[in-house]
Amino acid sequence: MRTVVPLGLSPSPSPRPSPSSSSIAANTPIRSAPKSLARVKLFQKCGRGVLPPQLSDTGINSRAGTCRASQAVDLFPSICPEIVVRDARLEDCWEVADTHCSSFFPNYTFPIDLVLRIDRFIALLSGFSVPPGSRRTCLVAVTGASGTDNLYIGSKDFKICGFDGKFNLSRESVAGILTVDTLADYLPRKGPLRQKRTGIAYISNVAVRNADRRKGIAKLLIAKAEARALSWGCRSIALHCDVNNAAATRLYKGQGFKVITVPDNSRWPQPKTAPNLQFYFMMKLLTPKVNI
Repeated sequence: MRTVVPLGLSPSPSPRPSPSSSSIAANTPIRSAPKSLARVKLFQKCGRGVLPPQLSDTGINSRAGTCRASQAVDLFPSICPEIVVRDARLEDCWEVADTHCSSFFPNYTFPIDLVLRIDRFIALLSGFSVPPGSRRTCLVAVTGASGTDNLYIGSKDFKICGFDGKFNLSRESVAGILTVDTLADYLPRKGPLRQKRTGIAYISNVAVRNADRRKGIAKLLIAKAEARALSWGCRSIALHCDVNNAAATRLYKGQGFKVITVPDNSRWPQPKTAPNLQFYFMMKLLTPKVNI
């Protein structure tokens, strides 16, 4: 059962996932909000790298050019030293697929759950073939990792489907996942020709296993994604979040993301997912860290 869409952006299985799903984030359709359209301007300013005054009330210090939420994430490595966030390797692919399906589709049973995992596994491999000029990476938070006793075989110069051909023989377990890219497939287009936007990274497929929640893993993944987006030259970062997932909404707002109002009858691109779901479109302006 092969699919050409990235991990997590699958053709919508039915029935709809339970609202109690353990997924931290969702990247899917856009909600038409009944509020003022003033925040549409916020998206346009974020795309140009301009810091709107409205962002100052969500943890961004415009004078210092730093984000308090991102600075707080620096504390987590010392709290959970056994958790390491890194790029996914080929050896991680099945655990990434399993983490994704157990988080977003927790109520499916055999054999559908196995089919979903195989579908996600194949989508993960095929989804990392990106067009020239675009970037995409899957980040994983692994437990049981240490920087001193790992034993590797292979070489980073050897690539399989975009993954390093370097295998770790030590036992590590994937606790959380996140995908970040610059494809702009699910960002509003610009101009009369509806061109794809540049300079904006997009987060998707954020999920943490139930047993590893409340350890700051999602914040670590988001902070790493923001750092990666900055290294790619991006000015802003965006995502979609299920309006019924209050925990995820609080998480992203705590990290400095703002909900962008989508105009009624807008033609903004929507990720491929289950129908009749409503999502917040959220953005954050990226600012390099200032070392004092």
